Amino acid sequence: MHQYLAFDGSGIDGGLFGTITGIARDTKWLNTPMHLWTNAGLVVFAVLMVLGFLRARRRDTAAMTLALAAPVAVVGAFAVAEVAKKLVAEVRPCYSVPHAYFVDACPVRTDYAFPSGHTTTAAATVAALWLLDRQLAKIAIGFALLEGFSRVYLGDHYPHDVLGAVVLAVPVAYLVSKVLGRVAQPGVARLRTGALEGLLTTRRGAHAAR
Repeated sequence: MHQYLAFDGSGIDGGLFGTITGIARDTKWLNTPMHLWTNAGLVVFAVLMVLGFLRARRRDTAAMTLALAAPVAVVGAFAVAEVAKKLVAEVRPCYSVPHAYFVDACPVRTDYAFPSGHTTTAAATVAALWLLDRQLAKIAIGFALLEGFSRVYLGDHYPHDVLGAVVLAVPVAYLVSKVLGRVAQPGVARLRTGALEGLLTTRRGAHAAR
């Protein structure tokens, strides 16, 4: 019965979805690289956060606190997105527009489309890094755009699923990072001069931890 209550998002931007998946149909040589990227991209965002952490070891405690808050912010945004998926219950495009071209296999009907989880992770990483390290954040933006496009190209999501993920993830991740960056700073300061000094700071940056 639940499948009849699920939301059909094809009426929002099904035409644009078909245009983008049409590109996938006409560039089959790109299908495999895009399929590989869409999941490998998540690793790239994790690597960018690790780089942010390593760079923060040479900076002050405020930066290190934001570095530690970044993955928490991303997980928080993803959790909110998962709740939104259950509430909206939008079926995947493969059920609503089955005659379109799809690179990826159709998931189970209860694996809902809105918002895109992959794009949520990407956008949340950008927001968290924006507070921590603008240089890394700008790099993340490029990868996030590719991640979002790949989700539609492969046929997994409508464009509004990707846009919705960005609208949801950016403020949530930014707010979580901002709040943790303030309230957790005293605790991180103690850790930087205590048991975790060797992990959270470098010798050159040790003075900044105090």
